[in-house]
Amino acid sequence: MIADLRKTTEQKMQKSLEALKTDLGKVRTGRAHTGLLDHVMVDYYGSPTHVNQVANITLVDARTIGVQPYERNMVGPVEKAIRDSDLGLNPASQGELIRVPMPMLTEERRRDLIKVVKAEGENAKIAVRNIRRDANNHLKDALKKKEIAEDEERRTQDDIQKLTDRYVAEIDKTLVAKEADLMAV
Repeated sequence: MIADLRKTTEQKMQKSLEALKTDLGKVRTGRAHTGLLDHVMVDYYGSPTHVNQVANITLVDARTIGVQPYERNMVGPVEKAIRDSDLGLNPASQGELIRVPMPMLTEERRRDLIKVVKAEGENAKIAVRNIRRDANNHLKDALKKKEIAEDEERRTQDDIQKLTDRYVAEIDKTLVAKEADLMAV
């Protein structure tokens, strides 16, 4: 039971870290990358679909993303979906290819993005701490039901705290790397 609790706790914390990395990937730096458009949804014959399922996304150059819809009649909806997304991008279609230039980031915009990154990091830390709390509550319930001994509960709580500290440190390291990436001109 204890081993299962440790394992599921670590898996949940790992998922929180991966979710943070995914969210930070959406916060754009000055460089273009195809993953930027992963969460953009386009209306594909009445059903919302990820843009990478209806179009080929490539890098034209370091500052431009090229989006080529598989169907010619999807150029307009894909362009509109990118424009309406929360990314602040302004796509321009050239025939069947949609060019998405990445605007330069101003110092003020970089500072705003760092605030967003820090908020995402804090949310991830809160998620990890909530996982720790749930695991500790589970241990206390097991102790009340006399399923585990008191010293076993203490030892497991210490292990869970070490896991929490490790993942919080990993989150901090990820945030520092993203901030440095954002401030690089």
